[in-house]
Amino acid sequence: FCQHPQSQAIKRTFRSEIHPPQQSESCLVLSTKACNVEDDMHKPSPPGDSEAISRRAFVSNSAAWTMTSLAAAQAIHGDILSDVTIKQNAALPACPHPFLTPAESFNTVARGHPKPHTLTGKALADARMTPETWRLEITTDPKVEPPHVTQPARMQAPHTVKDGTALDLNTLRELGESHGVKFIKATQCLNIPEPLGQGLWEGVPLRDVLKLCGRMKDVRRIYYRGFHNEDPEQIFQSSLSYTQAMETPPGGFPPMLAYRLNGQPITPLRGGPVRMIVPWAHGFKSIKWLQQIFLTNDYRTNDTYALQNNDPESHLKTSAYIDPIPERMPASQPVVLTGKVISGLSDLERVEYSLRRVTEDAEPREDAGQEQAEADWQPCPIYPPPDWEQILPQDVKPHQLLGFDAKTGQPKAWPLRFGMGYWGITLHGLQAGVYEVRVRAVDGNGFAQPEPRPLRKSGGNAVEMQRFQLS
Repeated sequence: FCQHPQSQAIKRTFRSEIHPPQQSESCLVLSTKACNVEDDMHKPSPPGDSEAISRRAFVSNSAAWTMTSLAAAQAIHGDILSDVTIKQNAALPACPHPFLTPAESFNTVARGHPKPHTLTGKALADARMTPETWRLEITTDPKVEPPHVTQPARMQAPHTVKDGTALDLNTLRELGESHGVKFIKATQCLNIPEPLGQGLWEGVPLRDVLKLCGRMKDVRRIYYRGFHNEDPEQIFQSSLSYTQAMETPPGGFPPMLAYRLNGQPITPLRGGPVRMIVPWAHGFKSIKWLQQIFLTNDYRTNDTYALQNNDPESHLKTSAYIDPIPERMPASQPVVLTGKVISGLSDLERVEYSLRRVTEDAEPREDAGQEQAEADWQPCPIYPPPDWEQILPQDVKPHQLLGFDAKTGQPKAWPLRFGMGYWGITLHGLQAGVYEVRVRAVDGNGFAQPEPRPLRKSGGNAVEMQRFQLS
């Protein structure tokens, strides 16, 4: 239930229509339709003055998401719980997560020896990773390889460091004044199921940057790279088709060169001063420390991740995740379950959980498998939109964001597409014993996680299970 005066429940039909808010004192969002890399989980030091930003938007929203409501009772069945009725409190507990992840709190996935974000002083400047020294080269690939490539890619006006025409940050920001876009996006590594964080990204669409190069011919793919310690063995590159780079469906989010995160300059830790952001894709497409774009007539995908047996065209998957649950709790207290959910390529219809009681010596089943289809799945309430005045930077208004209605300033869908939402539920009356809980997302086409793309190389989305004991 949402009782905050500036929050509204958003219902989504398959056409993503916005319905007017219900005329009642409180409203419940049960679902959106109804009423390799080196993993470095980095914990950086507090931001310096250059990163100073009012944290009230990040701290207060957890308090703003504290929900109160009427109680409801619902039966939960499954295995030896079949004769037990458990009070399920429909009120959402306080959300344990900020809606926008503070820049320093994202989980960090980085590669390189040394990792580029660890450079300081002259080394950072020499790497062109400061706002003053950053430069972007845009060139063409002269490669010809019949029968696949019979003509090289060409452009009218290349941009290179050598001839002094490479783009600097001021030029990019000036272009952003007339062509800039802003949108909220969750980040997730293809090989790490847990989302890394969610931010408000601001920058210039890739298509508008490429137009600075004048006429182009025989271009079928756009590659881009970040700083790689001037070592060919450390190159990390990704690519987009010409169509993906230049055209976006109505209401869609374009790939962009981002230079602001949550209203502040992007730090090296987060891939700045400029990084690519590809809204629909996993993190390997959103290259950090961007420094080079080159256009090719070779249609074949040669991303670094493709060469490591991953799907280079994988979109974010609609998937739900459980926050850590204490292994042991007193049976006299309610059990609070919370977690995250990403609305991927096929949007999000609802989040569900299943609870089963097991014997203490039962072997955990990490993948629900056939048992999942037989489980008694119950809906999980989804936290409604936050108070945008508290969440967004002072110079950003909701109607300026892609994915929001330009007139009302309300999201066109909830949770936001390619964004992260949160769910929560409180269970009362559970008897002493050992329990397993699972959570899954159901997408807009009715597929339940891990369907319709269960293969791990297109992104990890196995149904999560956690076990806890009440005594």
